[in-house]
Amino acid sequence: MLSSSLPRMAGLVLALSVTMAMPASADALRDQIAPTGKLRVAIAISPAGGVFWSTKNAAGGYAGVPVTLGKEMAAQLGVPVEYVAHQNSGQIVDAASKGTWDVTFLPQDPEREGKLAFGPIYEVADATYIVKAGSPATNFATLDQPGVKIAAVNNTTTMRGAIAHLRNAKVTGYQTYDEILGLLKSGEIDAFALSRETLNELAKKIPGTRVLDETFKQTVTSVAVPPNHPLALAFAAKFLTDATSNGTLRKAYDDNGMKDKPIRTK
Repeated sequence: MLSSSLPRMAGLVLALSVTMAMPASADALRDQIAPTGKLRVAIAISPAGGVFWSTKNAAGGYAGVPVTLGKEMAAQLGVPVEYVAHQNSGQIVDAASKGTWDVTFLPQDPEREGKLAFGPIYEVADATYIVKAGSPATNFATLDQPGVKIAAVNNTTTMRGAIAHLRNAKVTGYQTYDEILGLLKSGEIDAFALSRETLNELAKKIPGTRVLDETFKQTVTSVAVPPNHPLALAFAAKFLTDATSNGTLRKAYDDNGMKDKPIRTK
């Protein structure tokens, strides 16, 4: 991850240097980061919520760490915020070239670094598997067997990690968290690959399921903007750096039910 991040970090340093050398006017920045007059924040929806996932309530409103951070970023820019909902992070990445969103907070990996411009990391999560009720699997070795069905959210860093990790079990991608949740409850899949934190909460809701102790990869979550938006990237990077140090990120965690969760940036 470190070697693959060097070009991204070099580009970020260059963008920040250019911004400091030739300060952009507020109008120039807003033209690049909020061209519609609103800050359009791309989010992914699931019942889980958390550091990356957001939730939608019955009244149509959204909650989650990305929702809170997006609202604060829009306030600093002096523009309204608009949330652009997707089913998963892969859809957010695919939409980057369509101009439908301005900033997002999502898991980062080498494949995505060629499609988005990433700023600082604000979360490091351990990825593992939850196994269905009655599963004989107790660790990765007993899970990775022929005929075992593993689900992951389609076109995500976790799905790519699970495919690379497992040699015998079959990994299948699904578009939504909800779909996988239903399959796990009914026993139609043997396991679900996701972050340990989210799976621990899921295990409390589905009796008999278990989260395996081992970790197959660490997923980092970062702020990101579409490519070739240097002013937007510089602003987003400074925003997240400041948010991490001044308590804004901590408050976003606390306000979204994660008061006991430590902030991990490395």
